[in-house]
Amino acid sequence: MDWIIQLPILFFSVIIHEISHGLMAFYKGDDTASLSGRITLNPIPHVDPVGTILFPVLCILGHAPVFGWAKPVPVNPNRLDNPRADMVKVAFIGPLSNIALAAVAAVFFRMNYAQYVLPVDFKLLLANIFRFAVILNLYLAFFNLIPVFPLDGSKVLSGILPEQWSQAYESHAPYGFIILIFLMMTGILSMFIVPPVEMMMSVFQGLGLM
Repeated sequence: MDWIIQLPILFFSVIIHEISHGLMAFYKGDDTASLSGRITLNPIPHVDPVGTILFPVLCILGHAPVFGWAKPVPVNPNRLDNPRADMVKVAFIGPLSNIALAAVAAVFFRMNYAQYVLPVDFKLLLANIFRFAVILNLYLAFFNLIPVFPLDGSKVLSGILPEQWSQAYESHAPYGFIILIFLMMTGILSMFIVPPVEMMMSVFQGLGLM
């Protein structure tokens, strides 16, 4: 029954991720996400049939930790003040928001551990909630930073490469989903995600938060 706790944390985390994209785009001159009603905590506009419904259900049925994504926020690069540079910021702020959420959850984990007011069982429940929030958000952050289309990492890398290299790099876009499936099936995907997640967990532990 862990999914009863995990689903709300997932929904909140992916919604904050997408809102952060929209807010950064708005700050940089593009109000497309705002006009589309996507800068909102209301989960309905953010629902993606596959990422928000099907994939989490498959995780639950497979007895795996719940994982997923929200519908991407629309961004018009041509309306940004500096399209190439600003798209890097718009893309990077999503994973950064998840790292920030993980840090906040780690602080709450520590605060919960340090208090002795609540009953032990409830304290344990809160510890599990905050720990899952930390781990989930770190996985969301580093998964999205993988430089394969359509993940945020591809937009970050495309924006920082020289233009001629960027055009060649973007030619992989039609095959991005196939590449991700291949990386997942071969286990290579975890090599991009697990080490940085473990590193961040070590940082939190070093700070006395976990």
